[in-house]
Amino acid sequence: MGAHTSAPPPISLRYFAGTLEVQGLNSDHSWGDEFAASLKWDARSRCWRCPGYLYADVVKWLVRSGKAFEDKACAYERLSLVYEAQGRIARHYQRLALDAWLSEGARGVVVLPTGAGKSLVALLAIADKQRSALVVAPTLDLVRQWYDLLKTCFSVDVGILGGGEFDIKPLTVTTYDSAHLHVEHWGHRFGLVIFDEVHHLPSPSYQLAARFSLAPFRLGLTATPERLDGANAIIDELVGPVVFRRDIVEMTGEFLADYETVRLEVQLSPEEREQYDEARRVYLEFTRSHGIRFNGPSGWAQFIQRAAGSREGRRALDAYRKQKNLAVAAAAKLQILSELLIKHGKDRCLIFTLDNLTVYGISRQFLIPAITHQTKVKERSEILARFLDGSYGAVVTSRVLNEGVDVPEANVAIVMSGTGSVREHVQRLGRILRPKDGKRAVLYELVTSQTAETKTSERRRDHLAYR
Repeated sequence: MGAHTSAPPPISLRYFAGTLEVQGLNSDHSWGDEFAASLKWDARSRCWRCPGYLYADVVKWLVRSGKAFEDKACAYERLSLVYEAQGRIARHYQRLALDAWLSEGARGVVVLPTGAGKSLVALLAIADKQRSALVVAPTLDLVRQWYDLLKTCFSVDVGILGGGEFDIKPLTVTTYDSAHLHVEHWGHRFGLVIFDEVHHLPSPSYQLAARFSLAPFRLGLTATPERLDGANAIIDELVGPVVFRRDIVEMTGEFLADYETVRLEVQLSPEEREQYDEARRVYLEFTRSHGIRFNGPSGWAQFIQRAAGSREGRRALDAYRKQKNLAVAAAAKLQILSELLIKHGKDRCLIFTLDNLTVYGISRQFLIPAITHQTKVKERSEILARFLDGSYGAVVTSRVLNEGVDVPEANVAIVMSGTGSVREHVQRLGRILRPKDGKRAVLYELVTSQTAETKTSERRRDHLAYR
């Protein structure tokens, strides 16, 4: 009887704990080295392994190479969704954004200002690809908004992962926090992943939501893609490059409300000035004597580390906090705020501050409802509902309303204080730009002159929207 030789085992793809297993390839590189840098030999499992996000690239390589393979990794479904517009008719720029994304292989980032309809582009993408889809959002407020939007526009049950719920369906919404914790278990169940406010993704833990997912189709949405830490390359790698962009100045008047920005400088009182100058002297003397420079990413960490090691350092830290608090909550700012609230008594005003302490102080002094990260979900929803129907004319907040929350009636923003982040400042402007007939929005920025706030204001205004 002649010798019997069995055929080599077929190549198969499997998903395991956020990784793609490629079984059936020789342990050497006789099959080629196109993925030599990405595929790692796993001696225990006797297979090659790579992060899940490389799934599409591996499949394309196998197809190009003419290698027969069995795909046991992919577990997402083909759907038969019907998009019901419900009054959300795509504008030409939203169609252009979709086309640009599709032309890049259905991978990439769409940049549109707040209020310009980024979510509609996502709905069109879901309807076009007809694959199980996951929407990842930064907050539970946004998860609820996406849940309502998907359920309304596709008339299907929608899953939620996060906030105490664990219900995965072909259309599911989750937070970045929940996604990175659980993605290794279900990262093969979605063919399309939409990262809302995608600028959050480069966080070391949040990246896992993209790295452990097999999804060949990926869409990022943001109004402010630039990051001070230069981590945009991570977004390019895990989601794709910016494929379509429109900025605020290109869309005002036709698609966004006309607006103006007004920068108001205030003076410290003589007593505040004396306290500010003394506190700043103590703070600067310490940093200079210890050679601490703040022109790099490690400057602040170095200051905190040095300050914790001595009584002199703790005094310098207290001085830093005091001079900052005097600048961001100067008495003159509260007087200007009072005048602006009277001037805009018939408008809907959002008041932004740097810290919760100032939020609660303004809330008590002016009897204005406050929203912070400590505000319970039901209370926050009730406050926003009363703000939208006009029962409340103003709401004061720190950072939780910077992004994502839909407050279309707001037409006045008063920035009492903030960071030097361009993104934060643009997001705050975006909160008042939802279009409405005859609407003209105005953003007031209150800055305490001859303090560190002056430079902070200059940094955050470094955007076309403020020129």
